[in-house]
Amino acid sequence: MTIPFGAPIIESEERQAVLNVLAGPILVHGPRATQFENDFAAFTGAPYAVSVSNCTAGMHLVYLALGLGPGDEVIVPAQTHVATAHAVEAVGATPVFVDADAETGNIDIEAVEAAVTPRTKAIAVVHFLGMPVDMDQINRIARARKLFVVEDAALAVGTRYNGTHAGCLGDVGVFSFYPVKHITTAEGGMVITKHADLAAKVRLKRAFGVDRAHGERDIPGMYDVVDFGLNYRMSEIHAALGIEQLKKAEGFVAKRRANYNALSRALGNHERFSLLRSTHGGFESSYYCLSVVLDEAAAEKRPAIMAAMKDQGVGTSIYYPKPVPRMTVYRNKYGYEPARYTNAARISDRSIALPVGPHLDEADMHVVAKALTHAIERVA
Repeated sequence: MTIPFGAPIIESEERQAVLNVLAGPILVHGPRATQFENDFAAFTGAPYAVSVSNCTAGMHLVYLALGLGPGDEVIVPAQTHVATAHAVEAVGATPVFVDADAETGNIDIEAVEAAVTPRTKAIAVVHFLGMPVDMDQINRIARARKLFVVEDAALAVGTRYNGTHAGCLGDVGVFSFYPVKHITTAEGGMVITKHADLAAKVRLKRAFGVDRAHGERDIPGMYDVVDFGLNYRMSEIHAALGIEQLKKAEGFVAKRRANYNALSRALGNHERFSLLRSTHGGFESSYYCLSVVLDEAAAEKRPAIMAAMKDQGVGTSIYYPKPVPRMTVYRNKYGYEPARYTNAARISDRSIALPVGPHLDEADMHVVAKALTHAIERVA
C-alpha cells in the first residue's frame, strides 16, 4: 500500500519521551498524565480535562457520573461508530437513534427535537468526520428541556464552531487518540468539561472510586473507596506520547486541510459521486478524511471500486459500515425501521472514505483522485 488510509506519525520526540518514562520508576499515576491533561485543556480552551484509557471509556464514565441507568434515554445519531451507543448501553440506559443530515452526515437536528420524551436525559452528538454539528441549535433544544449535551469528539481534534473548539460547545466532550486519529497516544482518550463537579466525578470513577492518589497517601496502600469506579486510567507511556503529539496537532490539522482541499479540487464535479460537506462559515472541520457518496449504480459496485483502488496502492475505508441501529446487536434488541434512517443508510451504504492524513502530500491527493475515477470507470 503506497498510500495507506491512515498512519501514525511517530518521530524521535515521541520515542524519546517513551524511553524517558521507561527509564523512570513511575508508569502510571504519574506527572505526565497530569501534564497531558493540562496541555489538552489549554489547547481546547476547556476549564477541566481528565485523561482516560480510551474514548469509549470516557463516554461510559460520563454517563456513570450523571447517574444514568435503566429507564433513561439518550438521543444518539444513527450515523456513528457503535461506541457512541455502547457507552449508553453500558449504564443500562436506552439509546434513541435519529437519522443523519444528508449533506454533512451529522445528526439531523429536527429529528433530535422530535425524539425527545419525558425519559430523555441527554443528547449525544458526533462531529461526523470532524465537521462540527450546529451546536447553537442543539443547545437551544437542550436548554429548553434541561438536557445534558455530550459531544463525541473522537474525530474532532482541531474542529471549531464559531471559533470554539469541539468539546467545549456542550456540557462535556470526549476525544479519541487511536493510532489513525489526529493525534495518537497509541490508545487513549480525554474528557473535557466546563463543570468542575463532573470532572471530579469522572476523575474519581476512572480509578476505582479510590479517595486518594498514590502521592496523597501518608501510609502506602492505605485508602478508602468512596464511589463505584472502574480502571480507566491513562498510563504515563500513553500520556508521554500525547504530550509530544499535541505539540504537533495544529500542524497535523493544517496538513489535513491542505490535502483535503487539494483532493476536492482534483476530484472536481463528478457525475458518479458527491462529497459530504465539510466546512462552511463558522463551521471549521478537522478534516479527518474526505468522504464521497456514490450514485446508486456505482454504490452497487463499491467493494469492487475499493478493491480496484487497493490494486492501485490507495487505501480507503467506510464511515460507517451500517447505521448503528442496523447493527445486529441493536437490530435484535430494538428492531429496525429503514424509513427512520434513510440518510444514515445512504451514507453508510454508498460512501467511500478517502485518505487526507498528514502522512500524505498534495501529489498523493492527485493519485487518490485518479485511482477513484479510474476504478469507477473500470468496474461501475
